[in-house]
Amino acid sequence: MYGTFREHVAGQLAEIEEAGLTKRERSIRGPQQALITADGAQVLNFCANNYLGLADHPTLVEAAKSALDDWGYGMASVRFICGTQEQHLELERRVSHFLGTEATILFSSCFDANGGVFETLFSAEGAIISDELNHASIIDGIRLSKAQRLRYKNRDMADLETQLQAAADARFRVIVTDGVFSMDGYIAPLHEICNLAEEYDALVFVDDSHAVGFVGEHGRGTPEFCGVADRVDIYTGTFGKALGGASGGYVSSRQEIVDLLRQRARPYLFSNTLAPSIVAGTLAALDLLEQSDGLRATLVHNAQLFRSLMTEAGFDLLPGEHPIVPVMFGDAALTARIADEMQERGVYVTAFSFPVVPRGLARIRVQLSAAHTDEEIRRCVEAFVSARDAVRAAG
Repeated sequence: MYGTFREHVAGQLAEIEEAGLTKRERSIRGPQQALITADGAQVLNFCANNYLGLADHPTLVEAAKSALDDWGYGMASVRFICGTQEQHLELERRVSHFLGTEATILFSSCFDANGGVFETLFSAEGAIISDELNHASIIDGIRLSKAQRLRYKNRDMADLETQLQAAADARFRVIVTDGVFSMDGYIAPLHEICNLAEEYDALVFVDDSHAVGFVGEHGRGTPEFCGVADRVDIYTGTFGKALGGASGGYVSSRQEIVDLLRQRARPYLFSNTLAPSIVAGTLAALDLLEQSDGLRATLVHNAQLFRSLMTEAGFDLLPGEHPIVPVMFGDAALTARIADEMQERGVYVTAFSFPVVPRGLARIRVQLSAAHTDEEIRRCVEAFVSARDAVRAAG
């Protein structure tokens, strides 16, 4: 039997390769940081989600090591059987305090958090109204629900209102959006979304994975940045980006919503929770954020410096203030060649083209970190200029 199926799978792989869409993974030696060794060569890393530079921070590493001694290696069970430690409960309390919500529930990833929310909370009599550019985990989570599904154009408030009107007969409505759209670095217009939600009696759901820890005055994410922290009903997010870069996710919300998720959310009920060392490292990350604004201030500076230097060098950037900075080239083949030239010059970046982004909008997505120095940022810009000139000269 496998012979026929093997041919089928091999054919799909060949089609992916022919279309130039094969995803290749580079081998990294050592920890994730600004300067890494990838495939045997030292390169500056400008494509990680390590926004605050905490992935190798000594305070987090030491906390994780100590947790191995104090709490062991793994939980070996799901939460409601025998898989909860006091530090898991403490992390849930700390996240709630940090975000200003009533309660929080941990998941093994934000993908699982988004996979557990919609099926649990919204039945066939409800309506889910989702931004068209929301993360794949939101899309997959919504597919599990029997609720009516509607999409609105990215950040288009007129279209969102149209979809809310189309869902007028639903018993419950929820507007679902990423806080930051990861391919563009654009921040969702949450103030306007919350206004429409109040007008049409809808809940507001925000996945803030690319914002929690560093966006907003205190790093509490896009709701804080937009001044609507008390108007968002459901937060989801990850510990796998700014908050240490390991793994784990959460839903933070009203007490009743979290209580129901503990009873019904399948990824929570049937999967082990976070390893003890990750819980301890994440608690240490929250400690650092609450003690000082230094890392957030450095990240803001780094993003502004990169945007300024690249603009002066004549590159086309999508506007914004987020440390995701898309450098636009349009043509997919040209973008891939420039990314290759960048890596030859010791700067690790990734080209994105269709179907990840729309046709004609190929780009290199640069991600700044608080771990980058001014000198490293200038080297990155110099590599962009050199790579662009080399590709132009080659025709």
